[in-house]
Amino acid sequence: MNVLIKNGTIVTAENEYKSDIFIEDEKIQMIASCINQSADLIIDAQNKYILPGGIDQHTHFDALCNSGCMNTSGYEATDSVLRGGTTTIIDYAPQDPGKGLIDSIEFRKSKRAEGVIAVDYSLHALVTDATSNILEEIPHLAENGVPTIKLFMAYKGSPLYVDDGVLFNVLSLSARHGITVFVHAENADIIDTLQKRYLAEGKYEPKYHAETRPPFVEAEAAERAITIAKAAGAPVHIVHVSCAEAAKAIQNARANNEPVFGECVTHHLVLTDVELSRPNFEGSKYVCSPPLRNEYHIDALWNAIKNNWIQTISSDHCGIDYAVMKHLGFDDFTQIPNGSPGAADRIHMIWTHGVETGRISKQRFVDVTSTYPAKVNGIFPQKGHIGIGSDADILIFDPNYRGIVNLKDNPNGVDFNVYEGLKQIGKVEKVLLRGMLVVNDGEFVGQMGQGRFIPGKTYGQCYQ
Repeated sequence: MNVLIKNGTIVTAENEYKSDIFIEDEKIQMIASCINQSADLIIDAQNKYILPGGIDQHTHFDALCNSGCMNTSGYEATDSVLRGGTTTIIDYAPQDPGKGLIDSIEFRKSKRAEGVIAVDYSLHALVTDATSNILEEIPHLAENGVPTIKLFMAYKGSPLYVDDGVLFNVLSLSARHGITVFVHAENADIIDTLQKRYLAEGKYEPKYHAETRPPFVEAEAAERAITIAKAAGAPVHIVHVSCAEAAKAIQNARANNEPVFGECVTHHLVLTDVELSRPNFEGSKYVCSPPLRNEYHIDALWNAIKNNWIQTISSDHCGIDYAVMKHLGFDDFTQIPNGSPGAADRIHMIWTHGVETGRISKQRFVDVTSTYPAKVNGIFPQKGHIGIGSDADILIFDPNYRGIVNLKDNPNGVDFNVYEGLKQIGKVEKVLLRGMLVVNDGEFVGQMGQGRFIPGKTYGQCYQ
């Protein structure tokens, strides 16, 4: 099928201009001011923006929640991700019980995603069993199309937690093989101490999740991760930065030309910690780590994004049902499974709260939601770009839409939406995935299982 898009305004990370696009064999073949060529499908994008498909580099589909008892929502929910304007996710592949990094990656591809997933996808390795065997596997990650690996400095006592020695070893080895290390930065010991203190004082409600993870525990861990990475001679990517102090640590490192990168996620840019105090245990819907912060930190994060101290905005999508799974911590906030759904809402919420408020430009929006994530994960310019030869992953975006976020309009795989009732400005009207029309007038018209695995290249080949 070939497609001709006419009369729209193309927005990239660098430019904005009126042009037509001709698509054939899944790729963008021509970009010109007036293309007069027959096509199987002609899309009139008059008064609409033409954007590259979103790249969400931080999702947790079909993974054990941190209570270790149930899975998060699976790839069956990725049709909603497309409706929300994201055409590629980079999902985490945690080690399955008894499996190594590479076996877990292959199992996720062949037994979980294949034949089910609607979006294209890449993967990160994720350490949940820090044995010496993982060091033997790191040199082989890139040849399996996975140039990234994630480590947790948080969750003391769980399989996710790694100590500083493991972090240093993984950073050192990864640097020699072009692997980018992603780090969840929180001081596990202090969190553990605070949680025990609060529980001993009879403080069990969801709001205490944030109080036992104050900004300084994130800032200290971010500083420590940056210091260890410098000693190891490795780049490091600090994920879901939620506070001003952690953002400042990244800013300072980048000012010294250190290869340090940062990510924010949607809920930390839109929602505040007030949500955790909702009555009738509804505050548990907003339990995520790091926790939601106040407006001061939200403003600081948007400023960091505007100034390129933070390079990417992801969703940290983690679909955990409220009715059953969140209630596992009804009598103890430390037992509430951490995670927030959001992959289906990221593009709309960042446009509404970023572009429409004047916090970031349209070009910066494209960069942080699509182009730079593609670079970090080694899939640029195949993904995250509108250019000749790139995959025809394209959004037709109506900036004039005004509405309200409602779960029933775009089910995300779980029984609640943290953005429910918030205003939405702009809407993804049509989505092309490799030239296929998969969303039309906001409705999914593709096929489940159409998504493909996109192997990534090592960092030395994909970004500066």
